Amino acid sequence: MKTRVVIADDQASVRQGFRHILAAQPDMEVVAEAEDGLTALETVRTLRPDVLLADIRMPGLDGLEVTRRLAGIAPEVKVVVVTTFDLDEYVHTALRNGACGFLLKHSGPALLAEAVRSAVAGDSLISPQITTRLLHHFTGPRRVDRSPIEPLTAREEEIAALVSKGLTNSDIGAELFISLGTVKTHLTNLQRKLKARNRVGIATWAWESGLSNRA
Repeated sequence: MKTRVVIADDQASVRQGFRHILAAQPDMEVVAEAEDGLTALETVRTLRPDVLLADIRMPGLDGLEVTRRLAGIAPEVKVVVVTTFDLDEYVHTALRNGACGFLLKHSGPALLAEAVRSAVAGDSLISPQITTRLLHHFTGPRRVDRSPIEPLTAREEEIAALVSKGLTNSDIGAELFISLGTVKTHLTNLQRKLKARNRVGIATWAWESGLSNRA
């Protein structure tokens, strides 16, 4: 079965662009569009898609409030926030309200499709450049005793370090000459071993442990 997606954005050109990207994916279909937050909320309530792509700044209700409300009435619908505004406040609020991803609109087609698939799989994907910026809250690498529940392999340490540098899955695959599927498998293992919810958690661990200096 294809992943059913609703696109919510007040700009018709953005909706059209996202629709074109997702329509090219064999495992996805866009079932509806919404140009404001209230319409998005009602559309999702009626159609119950698998994923909602939501802009932040929309008339009626913004994407952050739509995300919060959906967590109460349709928690099975995964929300990926896609916006031009990458303020830390927006990132934190979106994730706190239940979003399964936070992407910048210029992240590119591959990352958009990957974010939808990650949301359906129960994972979170955040734009790599945001991941890197969030780590700047630290004044420098801090060595901490936060041991994984299982030892990391050398390859897992390598990938964790690259994640902390803001590389996408495709970038990591090209850097290490491994397939995208192999990268995803390593990231899944890293999340489990580090008890990390998403790649930000992996990046934070690499930063705090000093591993990021090896990348």
